[in-house]
Amino acid sequence: MTDLILDSLQRRMAAMHSLYYQAVGSMDLEHVNHFEREKVLPIAFSLFHYTNQEDGNFMFITGQMPIWNDEWQSRVRMAINDHGKERTVDEMVHQRIGDFEAFKEYQRTVFDRTEAYLATMDPADFTRVVLPRPLPEKVASTYSARVAGPEGITVLDGFECWLYQHGLRHMGEIELARGLVGLGGMTS
Repeated sequence: MTDLILDSLQRRMAAMHSLYYQAVGSMDLEHVNHFEREKVLPIAFSLFHYTNQEDGNFMFITGQMPIWNDEWQSRVRMAINDHGKERTVDEMVHQRIGDFEAFKEYQRTVFDRTEAYLATMDPADFTRVVLPRPLPEKVASTYSARVAGPEGITVLDGFECWLYQHGLRHMGEIELARGLVGLGGMTS
């Protein structure tokens, strides 16, 4: 059964990443940095937030350090060098990407690393607890806390909640926002 779960997760992550590649491949910097109005986050927020969260949450699952660092920031030039999870919408409405090509390179580096890890992962690792109960205050009110079993958040929970489901949520935001900048959705 664990082989089936791993195979499914590998295919779902690759499919989700392909949606992000399709999105960034059909937009330009003007689209992603478009300011619609107050309280409406730009596409730049969703793109960077999710990619940077996949990068950072990967560390909790695998122990590998995030890729994002000062060098990437100097290349990508995010207006706010933060994924924004702990910030308000009023702050993050100002998020912009400076160099879209460099961002796409960062995104591909993050996504490739995740897929490479999944390609060689031992499915027996799915049950390893990465955050034991009691969960930290920052996590205790999250969706992943609701999913977690009595022991805490496992590797499988982390991949499912922090990477896959979180990524689909933000892809939905991106597809909706594409309509605000004159582009269509990508899936039906």
